[in-house]
Amino acid sequence: MFDFMLDLPDLILVLLGFILLISGGESVVQGAITLARKINVSPLLIGFTIVAVGTSLPELAVTIKAVSSNSEELVNLAVGGVLGSNVANIMLVLGTAAMLGACDEPGLGIKKDAIAVMVASVILLITVIQEEISGLTGTLMLLLLIFYYIYSYNYSKKLGLEEEIDETWIGENMILAIVITISGGIMIFLGAEFLIEGATGIADSMGISETIVGLSVIALGTSLPELAVTIIAALRGHEGVAIGNVLGSNVINILGILGVSSAYAGGIVISNEFAGRDIWIVLITSGLIAAMLLGERRIGKKIGATMVAGYLFYMIFLYTI
Repeated sequence: MFDFMLDLPDLILVLLGFILLISGGESVVQGAITLARKINVSPLLIGFTIVAVGTSLPELAVTIKAVSSNSEELVNLAVGGVLGSNVANIMLVLGTAAMLGACDEPGLGIKKDAIAVMVASVILLITVIQEEISGLTGTLMLLLLIFYYIYSYNYSKKLGLEEEIDETWIGENMILAIVITISGGIMIFLGAEFLIEGATGIADSMGISETIVGLSVIALGTSLPELAVTIIAALRGHEGVAIGNVLGSNVINILGILGVSSAYAGGIVISNEFAGRDIWIVLITSGLIAAMLLGERRIGKKIGATMVAGYLFYMIFLYTI
């Protein structure tokens, strides 16, 4: 139906894909929140389920689309997007938050999240070294993610923590909420199609691998929502929100996105290119932040600036090797 749009320039397809993915993800989340409130679901449960899963739908759509193609290049694009997104979340998003002074007070339960990120990163390391995530491994990763969310939900409930869910722009209209939720799903589907088509076109025209495009273009684009949320939270003085969002996103990227995709596809093959460089970048960046949080060290503005500079250096390095 929209095949004629695939003839647009590659850069336009990438930008259009990002716009549709982000807008579609937001629409699904907002519509689902309205529906959940209508049936009296608690804000805490909404935060741990609808918001957490909904904000990861764009990345999931891109990865599912890639593994469904049975194309090694597209799988490399998607896996590169996940690894690159985790690096961008730590170095760029969290670094920006630290520069804005939003990481001074990490908040309750952050050590639990830091440990979860390290466990997920080690699992990712093992699968990258093995050059495969089997269908069984993917299923186990997904079950581990579900266990983590159940534990986190009960932990927050025990401490009396309550999720603050802002009012949606939909209002209380049930029919409108259903229409917007379905429309958001369609936008996510189309966005994934356009993004993959444009990204592979850019890779071909520039003579670079899909792996590099995934680690940079796809990763940076899918990290933009986290960056926007982080900046807004910092400007509003919500310290601690940034760290929790970033760590949670990284756990979902590994256990959720790759777990669901490999279970869906019956297993995915991972290029050995990731084992030589990028998995170690993921492990080092995640490990350093986790160590600082577990050691209760402050992530200040100077460290934040160093993290952002490190990310820029990593992007330059990818395109000059």
